[in-house]
Amino acid sequence: MSEIVLAEPIHFEQGESSTSRQQHHHHEYDYEYDNTMAITTNSVSSSNNGEQLQPGPFDSERLPTVFASEIQRFLRRVHAFVIAHNLDKNSSGRGVRQFKTSLLHRLEQDENATKRGGIGDIRELKRVYHVYRDYFARNNKAFDLEQSRREKLINARIIASVLFEVLKTVTNTPSNQALTEGNAIHKKTEFNILPLEQGGIQHAIMQQPEIKAAIAVIRNIRGLPPAQDFKKHGAFIDLFDFLQHCFGFQEANVANQREHLILLLANMQTRQTHHQTSAMKLGEGGVDELMRKFFKNYTTWCKFLERKSNIRLPFVKQEAQQYKILYIGLYLLIWGEAANLRFMPECLCYIFHHMSYEMHGVLSGAISLTTWEKVMPAYGNEPESFLNNVVTPIYNVIKKEVENSKGGTTDHSAWRNYDDLNEYFWSPDCFGIGWPMRDEDHDFFFVKTKDKTDFRKALVSPVQKIEKKKKKKKKTEKKVEEEEETQETVDENQENDENPEKNERQWLGKTNFVEIRSFLQIFRSFDRMWSFYILSLQAIIIMACHDLGSPLQLLDAAVFEDIISIFITSAILKFIQAISDIAFTWKARYTMEHSQKVKLLVKLAFAIIWNIILPVCYSNSRRKYCYYTKYGSLQWCFTSYMVAAVIYLTSNAAEVVLFFVPAMGKYIEIKPLIGPTRQIMKIGVRKYEWHELFPRVGGVYGIMHHLGEIRTQGMLRTRFDNLPAAFDVSLNPPSSKRGKKKRKGFLSNIFQKLPDEKNAIAKFVRNGLNDDACVFRIVFPNGSLAYFPLGKQALTIAKDFEGKEEALVRKISKDKYMFYAVRECYQSLKYVLEILIVGSQEKRIICDILSEIEKSIEESTLLKNFNMKVLPALHVKVIELAELLIEGDKDNRHKVAKALLDMFELVTNDMMDDSRTLDTSHFPEQNECGFVYFRDDDQLFSSEEINSESFPFSNESCVHFPLPEGPLTEKIKRFHLLVTVKETAMDIPVNLDARRRISFFATSLFTDMPDAPKVHSMLPFRTLIYSMIDSVITPHYMEDINFSMKELGSDKEEDSIIFYMQKIYPDEWTNFLERMCCDNRKSLENENKSEELRSWASFRGQTLGRTVRGMMYYREALKLQAFLDMAEDEDILEGYETAEKGNRALFARLEALADLKYTYVVTCQSFALQKAMNDPRYKDTIELMTRYPSLRVSYVEEKEEIVQGRPIKVYYSKLVKVVNGFEQTIYQIKLPGPPQLGEGKPENQNNAIIFTRGEALQTIDMNQDNYLEEALKMRNLLQEFLKRQGRRPPTILGLREHIFTGSVSSLAWFMSYQETSFVTIGQRLLANPLRVRFHYGHPDVFDRIFHITRGGISKASKTINLSEDVFAGFNSTLRRGCISYHEYLQIGKGRDVSLNSISKFEAKVANGNSEQTISRDIFRLARQFDFFRMLSCYFTTIGFYFSSLISVLGIYVFLYGQLYLVLSGLERALIIEARIKNVQSLETALASQSFIQLGLLTGLPMMMEIGLERGFLTAFKDFVLMQLQLAAVFFTFSLGSKTHYYGRTILHGGAKYRPTGRKVVFHASFTENYRLYSRSHFVKAFELMLLLIVYNMFRKSYQSNMTYVLITYAIWFMSLTWLCAPFLFNPAGFSWTKAVDDWKEWNKWIRQQGGLGIHQDKSWHSWWYDEQAHLRRSSLYSRFAEILLSLRFFIYQYGLVYHLDITQQSKNLLVYVFSWLVILGIFLLVKVVNIGRNLLSANYQLGFRFFKAILFVAVLALIISLSIICQLSVSDLFVCCLAFMPTAWGLIQIAQAIRPKIEHTGLWDFTRALAREFDYGMGIVLFGPIAILAWLPIIKAFHARILFNEAFKRHLQIQPLLNAKKKKHRP
Repeated sequence: MSEIVLAEPIHFEQGESSTSRQQHHHHEYDYEYDNTMAITTNSVSSSNNGEQLQPGPFDSERLPTVFASEIQRFLRRVHAFVIAHNLDKNSSGRGVRQFKTSLLHRLEQDENATKRGGIGDIRELKRVYHVYRDYFARNNKAFDLEQSRREKLINARIIASVLFEVLKTVTNTPSNQALTEGNAIHKKTEFNILPLEQGGIQHAIMQQPEIKAAIAVIRNIRGLPPAQDFKKHGAFIDLFDFLQHCFGFQEANVANQREHLILLLANMQTRQTHHQTSAMKLGEGGVDELMRKFFKNYTTWCKFLERKSNIRLPFVKQEAQQYKILYIGLYLLIWGEAANLRFMPECLCYIFHHMSYEMHGVLSGAISLTTWEKVMPAYGNEPESFLNNVVTPIYNVIKKEVENSKGGTTDHSAWRNYDDLNEYFWSPDCFGIGWPMRDEDHDFFFVKTKDKTDFRKALVSPVQKIEKKKKKKKKTEKKVEEEEETQETVDENQENDENPEKNERQWLGKTNFVEIRSFLQIFRSFDRMWSFYILSLQAIIIMACHDLGSPLQLLDAAVFEDIISIFITSAILKFIQAISDIAFTWKARYTMEHSQKVKLLVKLAFAIIWNIILPVCYSNSRRKYCYYTKYGSLQWCFTSYMVAAVIYLTSNAAEVVLFFVPAMGKYIEIKPLIGPTRQIMKIGVRKYEWHELFPRVGGVYGIMHHLGEIRTQGMLRTRFDNLPAAFDVSLNPPSSKRGKKKRKGFLSNIFQKLPDEKNAIAKFVRNGLNDDACVFRIVFPNGSLAYFPLGKQALTIAKDFEGKEEALVRKISKDKYMFYAVRECYQSLKYVLEILIVGSQEKRIICDILSEIEKSIEESTLLKNFNMKVLPALHVKVIELAELLIEGDKDNRHKVAKALLDMFELVTNDMMDDSRTLDTSHFPEQNECGFVYFRDDDQLFSSEEINSESFPFSNESCVHFPLPEGPLTEKIKRFHLLVTVKETAMDIPVNLDARRRISFFATSLFTDMPDAPKVHSMLPFRTLIYSMIDSVITPHYMEDINFSMKELGSDKEEDSIIFYMQKIYPDEWTNFLERMCCDNRKSLENENKSEELRSWASFRGQTLGRTVRGMMYYREALKLQAFLDMAEDEDILEGYETAEKGNRALFARLEALADLKYTYVVTCQSFALQKAMNDPRYKDTIELMTRYPSLRVSYVEEKEEIVQGRPIKVYYSKLVKVVNGFEQTIYQIKLPGPPQLGEGKPENQNNAIIFTRGEALQTIDMNQDNYLEEALKMRNLLQEFLKRQGRRPPTILGLREHIFTGSVSSLAWFMSYQETSFVTIGQRLLANPLRVRFHYGHPDVFDRIFHITRGGISKASKTINLSEDVFAGFNSTLRRGCISYHEYLQIGKGRDVSLNSISKFEAKVANGNSEQTISRDIFRLARQFDFFRMLSCYFTTIGFYFSSLISVLGIYVFLYGQLYLVLSGLERALIIEARIKNVQSLETALASQSFIQLGLLTGLPMMMEIGLERGFLTAFKDFVLMQLQLAAVFFTFSLGSKTHYYGRTILHGGAKYRPTGRKVVFHASFTENYRLYSRSHFVKAFELMLLLIVYNMFRKSYQSNMTYVLITYAIWFMSLTWLCAPFLFNPAGFSWTKAVDDWKEWNKWIRQQGGLGIHQDKSWHSWWYDEQAHLRRSSLYSRFAEILLSLRFFIYQYGLVYHLDITQQSKNLLVYVFSWLVILGIFLLVKVVNIGRNLLSANYQLGFRFFKAILFVAVLALIISLSIICQLSVSDLFVCCLAFMPTAWGLIQIAQAIRPKIEHTGLWDFTRALAREFDYGMGIVLFGPIAILAWLPIIKAFHARILFNEAFKRHLQIQPLLNAKKKKHRP
């Protein structure tokens, strides 16, 4: 331990009062800080009292000298125990626990010895403790705003707490009054926003009238039951204190929700109008609104279950308000302590329902009819009673079910997830659980386990067991207790053995829905859509077959009769639907309501009936029976089938209407195929060539909302005049007098009030700059950026101009901004000279020159009287003068005078043709006393005082220098900028991102956004960021907070991050060095500016530091806007920074208002682990909280506490902040167990959401950013919650994103454009008019109260909710929420930039969509949406992935169909017959699908959005450039990733979170690429190419090459793309050195034996086993489907063997059988070689080689013999390879599917060896072209140019970076 610092006691001056002590700062105690070590210990409880020692970092330990050594020794021993615990804190082994327990006992023995020998020391310790405790008690109530005094008070509390803990440990009886009071001090924690417990009444936020009113309501305890009823000493503090003691909530939870509700009430109060309520009294409107929001879901739940709500309010208004606060507070306390139960909103409703009933009984003083005593809560009067008795039992059920899921790999039907458990409370059966809950005998708490007898023990937490034992130990002595406990255990075991049926309970199973892995789920969910498609297709085919020429022909009896046959198909589809509904809900039968079961059975019965009636009627009445009836001149014919169809349609009339709406479009596509199909059917192929086994809007919407109106700097200049008014209208609150009229600008109002004679700015305006545009330039100096360079441009025009002056004026006035620039330059120089020159003679001369200039302008003789060629020289002198004035150095007075004199000489001697002004300088001048004197030229502008001896009556100075600081200096700086900027207007700003931000911000000002309220009246909102820093579960996710200096590297090393940043952002690096006043990085480090360098680099990477900085702009924007709302006009004119220094009271109010409206919580998953390991990320997080004091960090801390001598793990949800550079705990809420039961991200969000505040909540990911100008629009956005979208207000506000990683590489560019099109035109269309936009993990803003009462902002069930974000949108829509989308505000977003990370991201999303396909949310949305909205929902969610899968499967079906046609001879016969009959449409029909295979239509949304925002010419150029950079290859490759993972996950499962990483550039080895893409792309591509090769071989004799190209070119492109894309997009993929290294690594990997602990990147064996993980978890149905799919590989062998020359055209089935014998022989040959290698290769190497030579010669002799005898040709050998390789691969696939049956046989070893040879062969085929291309140097350069085109534009050297990345990633 660190050395103990001795402290002097606190002394106050005699007679000093408590008040004077509070105000006096010089006689207080001082603390010596030791910042070298912050001691943090885990909580260790004593075995005697069981109380916890709270951890707390503190600066020093101060002890009296009397007992310093003893206490120091004791603390060292305790510290030794803590170190031993921290070494293995997560272990639970018996040996570790024994070691810790024995060490603790030794400490207790030493403690007793210390206490026996140190009574005096303890007394001295108590004395010092009393001093610190008394000081804290005296000053706690009088808290002022001085930070230093607050720090001393905090330190006093910390020291008193530490001394108190020591006293508790070293004394036997710590229950005396002093220690009790000390315990109260120790429990006090840092406040979050409101200093409620810190005596902070003088804090600015506590002075807010709304806060005072809310606190007064909370503290209204009038009418509550006496505190003695709840065993509390003293009265209740407030309503939350009453709820705590009534129901046993945790103290930290109570403190958290107390502040939560106060802030909610206060913010509700700010939006109440003055006539509704007073400022100091809480209005009823806000409370009623909160009641409505919080209990809308509860009242709906009560109505659904037909139960009466237990919210009962008294008739007295004041009492009613108190009851409302109590009900809201009770719900918040339940929610705040519910932990994982927060994902179960109806479960919380059930708990609230019973607890509110109990609370009403307590408040009303009801008497129990059984005990005749006052009604008391079932769980209460004990600390943590609610947690242990209510939350923990239900939590244990969730935990046990999750354990049964085996990490989500078990089938969903075998365990209950969050939704299943929550939906149990949708049924009245939930009330059977009772209250108190029957957690030991109710079926809800029963979970299937292998050992059911152990389950009762599992339901009881360790804490509950210990508490029960503690109650029993109070009755008797220790020995008797132990005997009774032992006997009780024996009796309990005997009872369980004697009555086994008592514990037998039934597992309820799934609730309402079962997630079954089947593609039928798509049909079941979207049955209306598929029925519509199938029936429409049938009707269109019938119409086409009848050759209808007119729609009137539909009325023909025969045609109409055939068309209405679709109802038979409809009945069949409904029968399939009824069967699937029963099959898929079978495992939910125990929880399904009886009415639902009856409904399913009735539906099935009717489906069966109609499937019998309709076909029978149709067959009997077809063309046979017709009954005629006449109505007027019409004659109708109807049959019995028609009557049956009409009856069938009575319940489906609406669907029938929709059947025929889009039918005509499909008719046009199908009609051309009918004729060729008929001819094909007429052509009979009697002779097969094998054995015959088979028988014979978005863009228009964007334009309407003004998107893209300002795309370039030129367009910005054209709208520049309108920007001030647009800014005022959009971002400033409207005045109360404005009404519906357009409000006048705030700035215009200010300038109307300014006194001209007192204000320099007004004088500046008066001197010719008082038009609207110039006023805007004055107030917004940055706003005139558009015409800064135009002054110099006009100077160049005037210098070289020849012609009439009118033409020059027209040329300059043509650009009004150039005209403004010229006029401002002239007026600014004139104004500066008037102030600078004070000599009367000099002032008169300057006035004459200016008058001459203005006179020449009026007479249009400027070019005649002045020589414009001299303007450049004058320009140089003006710049020199401006620089001297800005510098303001007194020593440069003579330089100023010289510059003025040079300007005077240039104007008079060189510019003016008539130099009469110069002569006036020789005129005599008369001073004030009448003396006449002459001055020489060299005395003009003299900087010296006039000599009183030469001129006794003159004492003035000719030049007033230096000029006074203030607005004048700013104007001179502006003038200097006007005359020095050299860039053209289109080049300002130079930074491309700055241009984009300016353009978007200007555009957004003209969009339709709500009026901005004042900050005081706006909705409060909170930002929640999810941080996966150094994840325990997946440690690969190690996100950086800030780059370290080591990570940055050296700017001389071309592989370092800082080098990369300097090249990617050269202009920003230059600006950074200029701000730091340094020349290079070395000078930065020399001046100790390394932290600034780290921040600069981190703010340009995807780091947490960048995200936090961006989100904290919200706070800065709020403070700025509040300043404009609250400050006086004078403060605003002085500026924000000036007012901040001079008006501290105002800015204290601004800080308080910002705290009231905005907080920021970062939820770090392993912050506690980083803290224990002293990880640099922990220090970076502390630094972030130090930089941003309002930042809060939430995390879960795991502790091991010793209770009753047994270590148990306890989990706490903590919220911390930084005080004085150290972490301080604000809230610490105990959890029922480990919170990570489901998916990591939603569980982490759920842990932090209880610490958020306000009515709106924004979720931000780690890779996002924000901008200050966008933060200014946040209060406009929040007003959207108050607007109705149709019938209800929105519950989620969608925002657009800007992808800031698009310039890194070509892939990043493609992804940025793809993502941009989705987050803009895509979501714009989804939100309106489709109304199917959900939440996609983007920076959406949630209606916080709506979502926390309905399950949270995401779902967390394992695996099924892998894409947790989108389920928040599903849940919100299903619960009658509304989701809108708004494009006037955007957030930055970073994306993956390498192919491997992008592919992993695509795989993760595809996995998530496959899980959505089988989820209950999609099922219910599809069933409840109307028909058109259901279609939109399908195609914008799972339909996209399923359609992609169908497209790829269609290619396989097409090629296998072509293979069948070409090998069977059918295609040849058809084409030859068509040629004979001159039918040209047959080949057209065969190739018709090829005309739409270009796939260019998929790029239209992207082009539309780019064209809308950047111009269509730019969009077209970018599209062409993207194609040149192989964008089509990338998107085609991504299609393969989507379809593979989507289809495999639905069939077999295996969805999981895939880490992507966000590296900038790196080279992926060949082995890594093969592992990632072998099964998803390479195998499929080889299969397609094999099909194409076989098809090409056997079609040449009768088919033209053009037809083949039309049919197959798109498939060839896709196949080659799937093979080559990983290497084309691999940086340095064609480098020879990299190729050599990759080949060595590949051979090592393929030969390495796998085993336990060997990762898949080290061994092919381990990888191959991991690739089969999805099969090991598959169901029997999935394995059978896999076997069926593998049978396709046998078609090659079957078809090709009949085309071998050796068969001599025999079509006998024995040929196919003999081919299997050949395959068997080959397998036996391979097996013999393997056996020989195992037996002979080690000891008999020569013999083994001789053995292989014999086998080779034998095989060769056999081939030669067959070629001679049976005419075996060389082509036959090639065809045999094409036939037998797919067969062998198919056998491998089947063996993997039946692995459990053959794993322990020799077949499995052979399968593994064969699979390795296949992989090795595929690797050689892939690596060969790479090696050839890598040998050519030009390929390497060309490849780098394609991948990093944007980087080459910045002159970035790519190759050194790739080389370094390879070194860093090499294992």
